[in-house]
Amino acid sequence: MRRCGIRSGALAALLTLGTAASGHGQAPQQPSFSGTAQVFSVDVPVQVVRDGEPVRGLQAGDFQVWEGKRRLPVTGFEALDLAASAAGRAAAVPSAARRHFLFMFDLAFSEPKAIVKARRAAAGLLSELHPTDLVAVATYSASRGPQLVLGFTADRRQIESALGGLGLYDLTASSADPLRLVLQEVLGVDNAAAGAAPRLTRDPLSDVTDSAALLRLEMVTKSVEQADRSALKTRVVTFSKAFADLARQISVVEGRKYLVFLSEGFDASLVQGSLNAAQQEEIRQQSLDGEAWRSTPEERYGLTEVANALERMLEEFRRADCSIQAVNIGGLRAGADQGAPRLGGSESLLMLARGTGGELYESYNDLGAAMDQMLHRTSVTYVLAVQPDRAGPEGEFHRLRVDLGKPVRGARLISRPGYYVPRSYAEQDPIEKLLAAANQVMSGEESDAIATAVLAAPFRVPGGASGAGGEKAYVPVVIEIGGETLLAGPRPPSLPVEVYAYALDEVGAVHDFFSQTVVLDLTKAGPSLRQQGVKFLGHLDLLPGDYSLRVLVRNAVSGVSGLKVASIRVPAAGASAPLLLPPLVPETSNAWLMAREQPRTEGPEPPYPFLLRNQRFVPSVHPALPPGRDVRLVIAGYGLGEPPWKGTAVVVSADGHETPAGDLQIVDRKAGADGAPDRAVATFLLPADLKPGEYTLRIMVSSAASSLRFTVPGRGARG
Repeated sequence: MRRCGIRSGALAALLTLGTAASGHGQAPQQPSFSGTAQVFSVDVPVQVVRDGEPVRGLQAGDFQVWEGKRRLPVTGFEALDLAASAAGRAAAVPSAARRHFLFMFDLAFSEPKAIVKARRAAAGLLSELHPTDLVAVATYSASRGPQLVLGFTADRRQIESALGGLGLYDLTASSADPLRLVLQEVLGVDNAAAGAAPRLTRDPLSDVTDSAALLRLEMVTKSVEQADRSALKTRVVTFSKAFADLARQISVVEGRKYLVFLSEGFDASLVQGSLNAAQQEEIRQQSLDGEAWRSTPEERYGLTEVANALERMLEEFRRADCSIQAVNIGGLRAGADQGAPRLGGSESLLMLARGTGGELYESYNDLGAAMDQMLHRTSVTYVLAVQPDRAGPEGEFHRLRVDLGKPVRGARLISRPGYYVPRSYAEQDPIEKLLAAANQVMSGEESDAIATAVLAAPFRVPGGASGAGGEKAYVPVVIEIGGETLLAGPRPPSLPVEVYAYALDEVGAVHDFFSQTVVLDLTKAGPSLRQQGVKFLGHLDLLPGDYSLRVLVRNAVSGVSGLKVASIRVPAAGASAPLLLPPLVPETSNAWLMAREQPRTEGPEPPYPFLLRNQRFVPSVHPALPPGRDVRLVIAGYGLGEPPWKGTAVVVSADGHETPAGDLQIVDRKAGADGAPDRAVATFLLPADLKPGEYTLRIMVSSAASSLRFTVPGRGARG
């Protein structure tokens, strides 16, 4: 069952009913009934604070979770202490236990000069965040509404790039990455020192004071001072409705969420009535004198329509487990830029913050220092998994309450207030689908709802496919997608299948990606899909290092998806140690539907990497190998020495038991030229006594080792 904010899985039970033989002497066909029971698991992030300090050391038994009057059993428990967790584990921390910060720059109620300076303030906050924290960047304008510039990511380089490009239409309008996790390509490392940060295509914050960026911002912002009160009322109502939709969208993201709202605010008198002290005193005196008719209800109490719209928005944020941390960026205008403060701006920002359990930060040029207390207070998160009953229509909100079994004196508990019954995938809007997919990729928690197998091999190609001067390795990625799992659910004539692949380093930074939608004509491809599935070939360009490869495959009609995680080690080009790439088994089935990544650039494609005696072949990612037969492998590597090569093979079962498979018979060795690998064909005898199941083949050639997972099929199985 997939781990997520609201997790779901199908438990299918096949019930066979036996009946007596008929009068004709034949047993009637036994009917089979299949049923599906939906089980939902909700992750509930909890923080416990006493005297401004997080409470540590709590266990699952210390918490009680209630849905109405029913106590829900805690079926899973995780604790994340940012003070104790290592930075290197950032990519492996589950998303539900991580803090999510959405930097929202308000272009509708702010001056462009304040926005330009607010970018620098937001960039300064990054150094205060923990490596496990995820950050997204967005803008809001009256004409375009909320626009997601960058999705939730741990990649600090991409975050700085998003902050530096807020005024550029090419970043706020579109992104090459459909999941908005990557804005700029990684070029290389700045120096050879260990741990050097990779550089991007430009300095992300180099245009902070660029007059061109300011000009672009002025084109999308409009001065609210010039708007009359009626127009301002319309803007605030539109803002409230747009942000209510935003809250519903980000509710699909797991974990505790914080909207860092950088704005100068709007006129709070629209909600609270007149904020002018003299006018308030005049209204009070009129009431005492029995002349309340002299002031309008709007002057006394504000506009009901605006107040109601704002309250509905705040309720959606509370339901989404997202607090608004409001930052009055009017205080960031300094020197010659300092103008009159926006009327009622601080009061409106305070309403947003208090209404969601957040805080207002006034006139802080050092945003990191201002939010330091909040960051410390939320540094310990407990994630409780519960399984509530599914009741009510799709999209309905169910309230939850979390208590401590034994109250801790003076402690304050902050938890997710509830959950929505999941809506069907077809009813979700594009941003919800985008955020859900990106959240699954960043979580790294595997799912087999769509059966997926992945193979990646780092080849050294002179010049690199990216044109990065040979710094990067060409890493072909072969993805096998199980056809039967793709066909589960609705079967339209044309089935779009989304494929996403991202390579993350140990701190969660994305180094390269590819994505593509493959449209399958089920009227023609149905038989091949049922027999095998889709085999997709893409590639990544990666610097030397260790990576977590995240491959997400999603049925774009039903929304069912599968995530596979694989490890990649890319050696440095000048490494002297021998390197053996994964052994490759040529595919023998002709039933796969083949698809290949579309070219990224107009330049020449790199050489096809999979060759057998100078002939192209397609490798089997997770081959089925019958025991007691010879297995042919294609091996490739670097620095393996002069012939003849000698190698051995060992079969390792799922429980770690090793079965020697003898020596490899290596023939047809071909030396690589111009950076290409040495290649050869090898055969070995697979032991005959292997039982059906999952195994790993481990081979060694010239002191270099490599491995491949395979299956021993059961008797009568295909392949």
